[in-house]
Amino acid sequence: AEPFPLWPQYDEKERQALIEVLESRVWWRTPGTRTLEFERKFAMYHQAKHGIAVTNGTAALEVTLAALGVGPGDEVIVPDFTFVATASAVLAAGALPVLADVTPDTYCLDPKEAEEKVTKRTKAIIAVHMGGHAADLDRLLNIARKHRIRLVEDSAHAHGTEWNGKKVGAIGDIGTFSFQASKLMTAGEGGMIITNDDHLERMARSIHDCGRMPGEWFYSHFIYGSNYRLSEWQGAILTQQLSRLDQQASLRTKNADYLDSALSEIEGITPQNHDFRCTRNGHYAYIFHYDRRAFDGVPIKLFIEALEAEGIPTQASYPPLHELELFRSGQYVKRLPKEVRRNARAALKDRFPNSRRGAW
Repeated sequence: AEPFPLWPQYDEKERQALIEVLESRVWWRTPGTRTLEFERKFAMYHQAKHGIAVTNGTAALEVTLAALGVGPGDEVIVPDFTFVATASAVLAAGALPVLADVTPDTYCLDPKEAEEKVTKRTKAIIAVHMGGHAADLDRLLNIARKHRIRLVEDSAHAHGTEWNGKKVGAIGDIGTFSFQASKLMTAGEGGMIITNDDHLERMARSIHDCGRMPGEWFYSHFIYGSNYRLSEWQGAILTQQLSRLDQQASLRTKNADYLDSALSEIEGITPQNHDFRCTRNGHYAYIFHYDRRAFDGVPIKLFIEALEAEGIPTQASYPPLHELELFRSGQYVKRLPKEVRRNARAALKDRFPNSRRGAW
């Protein structure tokens, strides 16, 4: 069998872009143009008005929550089945990540479970587009509007994903992306925030640049901020990565369609469901559920080793957040105000059956 393609992929376009940055001696984004160009192109591609490039996907979430005014004593609803950064960014704001179960077929945040977790302290819902499949943005957006809270799209897996024919990321109030090494576009690290909200863009851009405001003196600082700026090196690479995203996405879709058909015929293998409203799945990962009962009880670890031995790169999914030592040990409450710590662990008593099934 042919080996899997190497990742990341690049060609002379990236090489030339890096040489141009090198020889320009403008490596810092503030006087540069490369990262600014990438912000505009990425936002336009995702049908958004604004884009702010940051150091990584976790930083994108942290800046986003700060721009939304999330702080100590607030709550943010997150899916139990996601990478830790979705929750740790909430903790970084001093707010409580309230865990909600996912759907049993797409493994994205279950809108019903999310709405049941809304309280007077809730400031936002973070919808994760798991593996590239969009969460149910119709219902989640309705819930957010009904309760007057914000909807954040964690799109780290979903570059180019579409919901009802529209690119994800700015369908909600604000969205984040990651350009970490394994992502659909990469510069080793990097992140992006996109939004159609002028006020949120102004806040996020200021927060990512030490609290500065556009047009003001360089050493003026108006609000809380830190240094989350992306370099010109990464902006140059990512501009070229974006140029081949559509072609790669078409190939991923073709391959995923084939796998859906072939694997569905194998007892014990259930591919991630495809909601017809998700008109394009970015396919950061090809997800399927493995039922060991159909394989004579073979443990998932051994099943993965067998696939790896056949040259198929495979890994187990994220563990559910509620099973991470961060939450089990209670370490996370140290990030919370003392007055809310007492009740912070109540949500961990839920069973999260779909997260458990998806992870194990």
